[in-house]
Amino acid sequence: MRGMRRYIIRRVLASVPMLVGVTFLAFVLISIIPADPAEVALRVNEIIPTPELIEVQRKALGLDRPFLERYAVWLYKAVQLDLGFSYTNHHRAVAEEIARCLPATLTLAAASLLFTLIISLPLAVLSAVWRGSIFDTVVRAVVFFGTAMPNYWAAFILIWVFGIHFDLLPTGGKAGWQSYLLPAFTLSLTYISTYVRLVRSTMLQTMQEAFVLYARARGLSRRRIILRHVFKNSLQSSITALGMSIPQLIAGTVVVESIFAWPGIGRLCISAIFNRDYPIIQAYVLMMGVLFIMFNLIVDIINAWIDPRQRAEG
Repeated sequence: MRGMRRYIIRRVLASVPMLVGVTFLAFVLISIIPADPAEVALRVNEIIPTPELIEVQRKALGLDRPFLERYAVWLYKAVQLDLGFSYTNHHRAVAEEIARCLPATLTLAAASLLFTLIISLPLAVLSAVWRGSIFDTVVRAVVFFGTAMPNYWAAFILIWVFGIHFDLLPTGGKAGWQSYLLPAFTLSLTYISTYVRLVRSTMLQTMQEAFVLYARARGLSRRRIILRHVFKNSLQSSITALGMSIPQLIAGTVVVESIFAWPGIGRLCISAIFNRDYPIIQAYVLMMGVLFIMFNLIVDIINAWIDPRQRAEG
């Protein structure tokens, strides 16, 4: 336990500089844009920007202060979840906008993750057990096309087949559990292909290990060897990929939410890009960076708990 505690402390301390770096990059975005944020804030509210109004707006946004001072003030407020106000709606804070849209994205990502696990794990196990069979060949072919197919193309195909041709499922909006099926399955296609390949290849490598041969020599049933020895010992790499897939699912909803008119954080970001609502874009970049770092930390801790060798290496 002491070694595990030391490992967690080291990993947490190592994550702090990365978190600071992410906040700095998110803040720099506003400074490197070619347009003046003060002028943009006036234009998006249909106010004719004059030099006097621009100067007043710059002072209101704190843009007249030195760069490092502005960064320090912004970071202090960001830690308190004060991310400023939207340019397009001065009466709503950026944190409120994100809190309003984030639940829809999280539920969509959860549904997509459920699709991924339910479909990929059985296919991977059966494909590894029946290696070289017709089933294995078909699964690998489907995986190849699933990996190569872009999400937006798969979305349009699913909309045409199930929404327009057969009129079975809704093609947009968030109304009932049926509306989750098409966007969640579209979002999960790439990850299903990735997990099938990963788990299958890991299981095939594990089958060559000495402990599997020893289990066969002991007379254990094939089913018990596959489930208790091969599959269980093949999950470590899958856990790592699964942990990093969660923030990728949340970040990857941008295109899918736009196609299916899903009221989530991805659609909010697209709207902010078109409206040049820089505080929301800045908050989105910051949130995605923090999510990737935090899930990477959590996965490392889980792997170190499962495999003590990683604690010594760490």
